[in-house]
Amino acid sequence: MYFDLFTSDSKRYDQIMFKYIFSLLILMPLWGHSQEIIYEDTRHNLQEGPRLKVTSIVDGDTLFLEDNQQIRLVGIQAPKLPLGRPGFKKWPLADESRNLLTRLSQNQYVTLYYGGNRRDRYNRTLAHLYLDDGTWIQGELLKAGLARVYSFADNRAIVPQMLAAETHARQNNRGMWRLDHYKIRTTENAVQHLNNFELVEGTIYKVAKVKGTIYLNFAKDWKSDFTLTLKNKAIKMFQKAGIDPLELAGKKIRARGWLKYYNGPAITITHPEQIEILEP
Repeated sequence: MYFDLFTSDSKRYDQIMFKYIFSLLILMPLWGHSQEIIYEDTRHNLQEGPRLKVTSIVDGDTLFLEDNQQIRLVGIQAPKLPLGRPGFKKWPLADESRNLLTRLSQNQYVTLYYGGNRRDRYNRTLAHLYLDDGTWIQGELLKAGLARVYSFADNRAIVPQMLAAETHARQNNRGMWRLDHYKIRTTENAVQHLNNFELVEGTIYKVAKVKGTIYLNFAKDWKSDFTLTLKNKAIKMFQKAGIDPLELAGKKIRARGWLKYYNGPAITITHPEQIEILEP
């Protein structure tokens, strides 16, 4: 049984998806490191779009179609290339990621599927891409360790399956997960990686709510420790998913997002999928 993202029963969907993410995290160790991940066909949770030919590849998560439409592969972040930006240093494995996307999709027909907002601020189309044989492009990049999950509050479809593919690649030490550049940070060393998109693991020490904002603190000194911040809109999303952020104290979690400095290193949480509960 599944629930369409575009039905009115979104609260029930959110609750099921959050529980599904948690169940995936529990079951992942049972797969073993020698097995290949097999994910379900994810298309039934998305809205189908046109079938078009891929004409050129920009980088590991961006390409052009025959109608000159620029596609940003939604839900993932591949290692970045400079692409003419002055002073921008190429990320490790950026060429490898682009090469894999080229092998998968160059001159191939793909069908676009949508799971949320269809345009980004650069007017690129946000879509999941599937080959005619059912191959899910995002899934292949994640399985190879040449992309990581990068979701948004307005585009949360099939994130559990993407997290599963990413975790499997990390367990098998594939691609970017072999390199220190993409290593999961601890709450203690997070401050060394400011202004980057990072994954951070730790145990929540204390939860506080101040003027409608929830702060998940990871040490005694809230003025300098690592913190996750949830504004009112995010709090409502968690509650809709059946999760009370105020009850997360003592939980070991993995959070992802842009690491900024605000009374210590901090990540702003905008939707539940940014947090994976590792130990209940």
